[in-house]
Order: sequence, then structure tokens, then C-alpha cells
Amino acid sequence: MSMISVTVDGAVRSIEADQKPTHIFAENKEIVVCKVNGALKDLWTDLVDGDVIEGISISSPDGLAVLRHSTAHVMAQAVQQVFAQTRLGIGPPITDGFYYDFDPQNPFNPDDLEKIESAMRKIVKEGQRFKRRVTTEADALKELAHEPYKCELIGIKGGGTDETNVEVGGAELTIYDNLGRDGQPVWSDLCRGPHLPSTKHIPAFKLMRSAAAYWRGSEKNPMLQRIYGTAWPSQDELNAYLELLAEAEKRDHRRLGQELDLFSFPEEIGSGLAVFHPKGGIVRRAMEDYSRKRHEEEEYEFVYSPHLTKAALFQKSGHLDWYSEGMYPPMIMDEELHADGTIKRAGQQYYMKPMNCPFHNLIFQSRQRSYRELPLRLFEFGTVYRYEKSGVLHGITRARGFTQDDAHIYCTKEQMPGELDSLLTFVLNLLRDYGLKDFYLELSTRNPEKSVGEDADWAEATEALRKAAVAQNLELVLDEGGAAFYGPKISVQAKDAIGRTWQMSTIQVDFQLPQRFELEFAAADGSRQRPVMIHRALFGSIERFFGVLTEHYSGAFPPWLAPVQVMAIPVADNFTDYLHGVVKQMKSSGIRAELDSSDDRMQKKVRNAQMQKIPFMVIAGEEDMNAGAVSFRYRNGDQKNGIPIADAIAEIKEIVANRKQV
Repeated sequence: MSMISVTVDGAVRSIEADQKPTHIFAENKEIVVCKVNGALKDLWTDLVDGDVIEGISISSPDGLAVLRHSTAHVMAQAVQQVFAQTRLGIGPPITDGFYYDFDPQNPFNPDDLEKIESAMRKIVKEGQRFKRRVTTEADALKELAHEPYKCELIGIKGGGTDETNVEVGGAELTIYDNLGRDGQPVWSDLCRGPHLPSTKHIPAFKLMRSAAAYWRGSEKNPMLQRIYGTAWPSQDELNAYLELLAEAEKRDHRRLGQELDLFSFPEEIGSGLAVFHPKGGIVRRAMEDYSRKRHEEEEYEFVYSPHLTKAALFQKSGHLDWYSEGMYPPMIMDEELHADGTIKRAGQQYYMKPMNCPFHNLIFQSRQRSYRELPLRLFEFGTVYRYEKSGVLHGITRARGFTQDDAHIYCTKEQMPGELDSLLTFVLNLLRDYGLKDFYLELSTRNPEKSVGEDADWAEATEALRKAAVAQNLELVLDEGGAAFYGPKISVQAKDAIGRTWQMSTIQVDFQLPQRFELEFAAADGSRQRPVMIHRALFGSIERFFGVLTEHYSGAFPPWLAPVQVMAIPVADNFTDYLHGVVKQMKSSGIRAELDSSDDRMQKKVRNAQMQKIPFMVIAGEEDMNAGAVSFRYRNGDQKNGIPIADAIAEIKEIVANRKQV
């Protein structure tokens, strides 16, 4: 047998010419896929002399994606075993799992998922091998003539989305056959791959739910049935993930918003458009008030802009070229008619604003500016409207109408590094004030094929952002090619109380809008120069941040944010008047206090306060009243008795002022 030389995980080795990666990594059960010369490949891939091979663990991001995509194929095979007339759509891996779209004769129900999962376990146990097969378009169309959705994908090869390219992306058109124990195909699917060596490499999986989904995400296409599932390298990891989901469900801001009477989405208003109830309004106001105070301390200037504008503004900014699909349709206004109904003056298109930045540029442009005014920091709680597809709406964390805490900083190039450094410090410290502590940073760099501007400007801005990020002593992750077309970006990724990551603040350097709006300032030498523009959304949106904090605290907001900080509970009715006076004193001191004067027994009142997650309960009976005191009960169940009223008020005020959690 002839020999070839290959490099395996950095070491040069001599192997037999017919050996494959599955033989090379046979002793390491963690390796389920590999990279050959930098490209992700199956372990059954043929090798040639000089190949550079890297083993990929099942626990790595690439390994997890292959595990989940392979499990999606097993699910599709099981579906067609149980429901033979079902037609196949696409089945990509997604964050923490996978899905597959189907066109069944009848919608799936929970019992169907149990049947499918049972069939999957049998397929996994059989250890069917995934075998890649290159085919031509003509042969694939003939072989898959009974699969209309697959034939449609073949027709758009190379021009689809990330999801469809999982099926038909790449230079070759391929089909994967699942081979039985006799080596013969038992099921096949159009797929780019790669896949696991065999189904026995799927350690732990679970089907989660089914839902309706439009084919290829377009409402113009047929409605299919989507089954979601998850797969993990071990049963312990699957169990931990399911426990996380259970905890996340308890913390779901949509459920807590209803239970705590914070906000709602009335059907009469429309999808993705929330109304905040009085208690939610208190939390929101407290969030905004503290943010305003901190921005004032950092010398931001507050501005306001209207909710809609003529189309010309968004044409100038580029939003109609780059963002029109995310905008609400235009309104025709200002039209004038003759008496006979003919048009005297044509109307103009007005758009609801999706962004605040064009308005801030007009404010900068409203008069001549001097270098002495820079950096100029404009800040607005500006409500914007984006036409998100119904499938991506998610409570107040993904809505159609929301208020951005939007800032735009105009500075000189020389000021830019220092401004970015102080801006990132300000952003992180403010997020910490709201109770988020665990961060990492992501630096999005230029995509040469989808960007405009001079290389030197990009390099300077990217390096300034990098230095500002490094100075924070946080993990910095590179998002290569992930910047917007107009400039690089840093995003703050924050972990919540149960370890989920949320993208929070973004800081972007913009080269294009200052040029589009011809923004200028008078420099020290008398010349006219263009400012650097920095976009900054600290919360992203007030609504989204509200939702994140609701889930982070599981509705038990720290006292400074809690809608009701103190609930006064009399031991019996004859102590109600006494506690009414205590509540009045607390309100005079700026404490949000209420008295429960309902007919419920004291124990029920205590339970009600606990269910409403109120930080403090003050309870009074005869002994407390005679001593001019209260019994102090904390949200965690601790209690102190005989606390003078003045001391109780002082303690609450101190905890609120220092934003402590109880």
C-alpha cells in the first residue's frame, strides 16, 4: 500500500493512502468532524498527500453545529418513517439546537412528537453511517422529483439564505445517504454537510415543540410545520439545558409582565406595540430618571425629535436604500385637490422613523459649529418604529415600537480615541449600576465587500475601538467582517443571573452620515473640517432593557426600581389607621409605600406581597403601635421586630439610594 504525508493537529504523519480521518482519530471519541486544509469535512473524507487535518471536538462550536444538523437529519428520517407522505423542507442547526420544516398531511401534535422521538432513538441505536454523494442538478431533480421543496432549493443553489445554503451551498451539489448495517441506503436527503460519522455519535437529544412556519420565511409562500429540537454531547449537558429552559420560563418577562401588572399588548393596538401599566410605568420612569442623571453628569445634552418625517430625510441618510424593508410603509400627506377632485398639489411621503440619527445630524447642522463645542454629545429617549416580521416578535425584547436611549457624539479625529475610551467606561459602569456584572466585548470589523470609506479611516477607528476595549480588562471577541457598511463597532455582551448572554450597548464609528449630511465645524486654523460621528445606544431600547432586567431579577426588582417598595400590613383592622400614618411618612420621604387595607387575613396579605415580589413589608400590631415602631419583614423572609419608624424609613432610604438588592 502506498503512503502519503499529512499534517494532523500540527504534527506531520505518514499514513496509508486509503486511510481516512475516521481512522486517524479512531482513538479519540470526542472527534466527530475535521477540517481539511481549513474546510470543515466529514471524517469519511478522502485524503491526499500534503493535506493539513485538524480534529474537531463534538463540544466545540463547529462540532455542536454538526451534531445538531445530523440530529435534524435523523428527525427528518424518523418523520418520513412515521408519516410517509410528509414532504421535506430545510433542517439547519440553530443556537442550542436545530429545526426541520415539513409539509405533512396533518399538523403535528405532542403525541406525534413522542412517536417521532421514539423512531429517532431506534435510528441512533442502529448506528447508520452518513455517506456523502456528489450529484448533478439534473440527477438530483430526477431523484428528488417527489420532494418539491428540495427541487426548489436546487433551483436557487448559491443564492439562498444561511439556512437554505445548509442544504445546497458550496461548489458541489451533494446528497447524504444514511446507510444501514448492510451498507445499503435506507434514507437520503439533499444536503451540503458535513455530518457525524454515524448516528451512534448522537449522545443526547430531545424534541421540544412544533410550530407553523412559512416556507423560506416569506408570507407569500406555503405554511409548513416546523419541529424544534436540541442535541448535546452528553445527557448531563442536555439535562442542564432543560433545567435552564425551565428556569428561563419562570423568568419569562411576558408572563411576569402580566402577573406583576407591568405591561400588556392589547390586540386592538397591534403586534409588537406595548402599553405600560402604572406599576410598569414606575419601573420605567426610575430607569429613565437614573439614566438622565448619569448622562447629565457626563455632559450630554438632551434633544427631542418627531416620530415621523418626510421621505427625503431618509433618502439623504441612506435608510431608504439600506433599511427600507425594516420600515413601516409611507403615508401620503399634504395633498391638495381642486374642487373637481383633481390633484392641485401632489402629496408627500412621510415615514415613521426607524432611527434617530438623521434628526440629530440636522440639529448639528442647524448652525455653524466650532471645534470649541466638540465633543458634542446629543442624547434622546427617542421612540422609533420598525416593521419586524411577526415570527421574530418576542414581548418587549423584540418589538415594533420602542424607545432608544440614543446618543450621537460628534468629535474631532484627535478626540476620537479618548472619547471611545471614556464612552465605553461610562456604558459599562451604568450597566453595572442596574445590576449586570458579567460582560465580554465584541469588536466587529470591516467586510471589504460590504463597506464604504477609506482604508485609513477604518484602520484608525478600529484600532481606537480595540484599545478602548482592551483597557476594560474584559474578554474581547473578534467579529471579523461583522461591521455595518459605514464603520466598525463594539458591542457589550452581558450575562444575566442564569448565564444567558444578551447584547446590550453598541458603540459605532460612522464615516458616512457626516459626509451625506455635509457636517462641518470650524477648526482652530480656520479651516472647515468634518467631525467623526459615534453612535451609541446604551440599553438598546428602554423596553428591551426592561424585559432583560425583569428576567434577570425574575421580577424581584431591587428596591430602587421596584414599583412598590413597601407594603404595610396590619395584624388586625384596628391597627390600620396607625399604619396609614406610617405610610404617609414614608411617602413624604420619597418611598413608594402602600397600605393593604383589604379584608384578607394578615397571612394572606403577606403571601400577596410576596407574590408581588415587594422588597419590604412593615407589619404592626399592638406592641409596635404602643412603641411607635414596626416589624420589618424582608422579601427573603428575614424579619426584625420593634424597629422605630424613623429607623425603618432611614434603612429603606439608604438601601434605595445605594441601589442595593434585598
